[in-house]
Amino acid sequence: MPLRRKSSNGRAASGRSRRSAGCDHRFAVCIRNDGYEASLERNKLYEILPDEDAERDGDLRVVDESGEDYLFAADRFVAIEAPAAVR
Repeated sequence: MPLRRKSSNGRAASGRSRRSAGCDHRFAVCIRNDGYEASLERNKLYEILPDEDAERDGDLRVVDESGEDYLFAADRFVAIEAPAAVR
């Protein structure tokens, strides 16, 4: 079972500060939520935060249902190009 991992830097607002800094917004749709039904909804659009280390390890930093950013296995998501109005 994949592990759900909190931001390793320990800052709960880490994602919020990156989003407010004007970075490019990326989004993905959840296609698998087994084991994480309380945190992820299938077919829902999620914001993906930049995290090169996580992506090298096959993970994505996702803002989940709690509003916090966590690492989830990238194979749970499919990246999409969101319209400007969504970004």
